[in-house]
Amino acid sequence: MNPPETITPAQAGRARAILGLVIAGTALVVIDMTIVTIGLPEIQAELGGTLAGVQWVIVGYMITMGAVTQVAGSLSDQLGRRRMYLLGIIVFTIASIACGVAPNTVLLDLARALQGIGGAILMVNALPLLSHQFEGERRNMAISTWGTAATAASLIAPLLGGVLVDALSWRAIFLINVPIGVAAMVIGLRTLPADAPAGHERGRTDWAGAALLITALALVTFALLRGEQQGWGSATTLAQFTVAVILFTGFLRLQSRADASILDVKLFRKPAFSGAALAVFMSRVLTIGGTVYFVQYFQSSLHLSPTQSGLLLMPVFLAQMAAGMLGGKLLSRLPSGYVIATGYACKAVGATLLALAFTPTIQPWLLTLPLLIWGIGGGIAGAPVMAVAMNVTDKDRAGMVAGTITSLASIGAGIGTAVLGLVYQTRVAGALATDSALPDGPRDAIRAAAANGDIQRIMELTPLETKTAVEHALATAIASGASAVLYCSAGLAAITMAAVLILISKRNLPTPDKSRKPATGTDPAPVGDRG
Repeated sequence: MNPPETITPAQAGRARAILGLVIAGTALVVIDMTIVTIGLPEIQAELGGTLAGVQWVIVGYMITMGAVTQVAGSLSDQLGRRRMYLLGIIVFTIASIACGVAPNTVLLDLARALQGIGGAILMVNALPLLSHQFEGERRNMAISTWGTAATAASLIAPLLGGVLVDALSWRAIFLINVPIGVAAMVIGLRTLPADAPAGHERGRTDWAGAALLITALALVTFALLRGEQQGWGSATTLAQFTVAVILFTGFLRLQSRADASILDVKLFRKPAFSGAALAVFMSRVLTIGGTVYFVQYFQSSLHLSPTQSGLLLMPVFLAQMAAGMLGGKLLSRLPSGYVIATGYACKAVGATLLALAFTPTIQPWLLTLPLLIWGIGGGIAGAPVMAVAMNVTDKDRAGMVAGTITSLASIGAGIGTAVLGLVYQTRVAGALATDSALPDGPRDAIRAAAANGDIQRIMELTPLETKTAVEHALATAIASGASAVLYCSAGLAAITMAAVLILISKRNLPTPDKSRKPATGTDPAPVGDRG
């Protein structure tokens, strides 16, 4: 046995500073995944526009983050962790400023996409930086501390967002990143070790693959969000879907031949890996995508303040953290497929109970129990995912596996927001269109505004004498839309549960190698993906 390496006080201090830096960067990225959902109603109220335009505030961030993760990792290998991490801080901070001062939703959406690129750079370099600075048990402790801090960041995000929006403005949820980013930049310049000189051999970066993936995802998401407004059978919508399919097909063909691919399609030949990938993708579809419409219901139907909405969401994240630990322990007693399926069963039950409870007159505290069940399901389902993915692939492909799972998690959040938004918007428009409270004169214009999710326009079109009746009809329609999202989520959770039981079965998992310590539920998972 080799003697433990002697660490000088200066080295220990530098390592702690880098741990703090990585935690700060990760906290920025994780908080911005969910904090924005609290501010969406306020953003739409101030900047105007359709629900589809506001949804891009979530979609743009998540899709670009997922699509460029592998490219960011490849560039970091080539250019050095220090350079790339500092670049990530700069990009994220500048994008946060642009978000905070955006005069309209178009510029806000573009700034969020840029913020997603900065987030991908920060996230892909977090574990390598920690692994380089710490050894042995100190490394395990550092990674554990980092993961715990990331989970805590996701816990406080909804409440923090609510407080900032109520006390200041929705712009504060972006501008609060700026002083943190500046401080992180100063710390990074002082503490990050210099990059080694670049060698003569440099790996290739799959720029073409990244461009194809981003464009395909953007087109299909745009078609989903704008389909109601454009017409589902219109030439424009059909062309968007067709081009997206062509681009994604080209992306897959390129990945099967590329030396440095964004996505190793061969990984999906293993059923257990496909099951883990599906589980993490659907986790974000339901959790991030669903949360957007939770908040719409809380604020526009129950008329809760942003702070009250954040408090109401706290049980979800608290339950996720506790259940994530339980999920890790269950792995020692039950097959991983059963553990993940149990989580999705809880998701389905929680979603069904919430769908039944979502009415405009319910007391908010009565939602606590189904929200807890929903959160428990997410925690249990998320814990084993990375362990399964790592255990069924070769160790020398660990980087590709981690990047693929992380990318799918981010992309799932973007796609989930769009798909569940389609369910929500269609149901709200349908419920409002048949309500007798709508005034006869502007009825058609109000229906059109409802189809676009433009609540502000609905109220502008409503005569003063019918405003109270229309507000009640709108609250009922929004509650109905949120219920439809939850029923859809329950169905998706049940389908995922069945798929996981088939794909992550005992026959598809490797026989345990007693000479090698197995991965556990405490292995680093995509940060923020405990739901």
